[in-house]
Amino acid sequence: MKDSIITGAYDLHVHPGPDVMPRKFDDFELAERVVDSGMAGFAIKSHYFCTADRAKLVNKNFPDCHAIGMLWLNNAVGGINPFAVDMAGRAGAKIVGFPTVDTESSITKTLKQPPEKRAFWARIIVEMQNDGIELRPVVVSRDGKLVPEVYEVLDIITKHDMILATGHLPPEECILLTKAAKERKVERIICTHVSAAGAGYAVEYQKEMLQYGAYMEHTTQSWSSGKVPFEKMVSQIKEVGIEHCIFGTDLGQPKNKYPDEGLYDFCTELVEKAGFSETDVRKAIVDNPRALLGE
Repeated sequence: MKDSIITGAYDLHVHPGPDVMPRKFDDFELAERVVDSGMAGFAIKSHYFCTADRAKLVNKNFPDCHAIGMLWLNNAVGGINPFAVDMAGRAGAKIVGFPTVDTESSITKTLKQPPEKRAFWARIIVEMQNDGIELRPVVVSRDGKLVPEVYEVLDIITKHDMILATGHLPPEECILLTKAAKERKVERIICTHVSAAGAGYAVEYQKEMLQYGAYMEHTTQSWSSGKVPFEKMVSQIKEVGIEHCIFGTDLGQPKNKYPDEGLYDFCTELVEKAGFSETDVRKAIVDNPRALLGE
């Protein structure tokens, strides 16, 4: 291992196995790569299950790697389910994310798109529909107001001192959520992959969410997959300020790179082609994730 731009970095958006779909690596294989690359750790994202128990096993077996458990509020855990959030907090999960694969827009878009255009995870939605399972979007708001369960969830996030991530919510709903989170004393907020092709937010929305103390998360896979131009991501990062951003990879798909490779490539590109200093880039992969994690 030698020092590089990703030494000490966290990837707070990665998809290891085991999962309900094929993954390029499992938790332990990724932990080995994190240690070898000099990174500090990673968050284990599953769209379907709480990963707090998996994180504990990683940390026990790889003490030099800090794995972080997450819970994402899709249908598999009961949607906006305060009981699931409280159990996740008791189990040590650090990040609670709002719906991703089970938002109305995710389901509708998946069913309208041709197979070759669908997201990697969308196969589950299609398979469930083919099996005759009713696809019910997780409801976060009605008539411009958050549903009562959201406030319960926010209070539990505050109680357990967890991080809120916004998921694949539309911009107006994301603003409602981040504003309410700040009012309910949630201290740490991530606006999830803000420049992504399918669930991104215009800069004016990002700036509004900054008012509530949120970090803007850019995912490297959006760039490396060719879905989002590098210039668009750079423009957003510069306009919002890299000091308000974090970078995760969103990797784990079998055909793509490993997260340490993806993060290194993206950060190197920012320095060599976008004019950022290495110090500034490291704010988004070292300093800001550590602040979110309370380190």
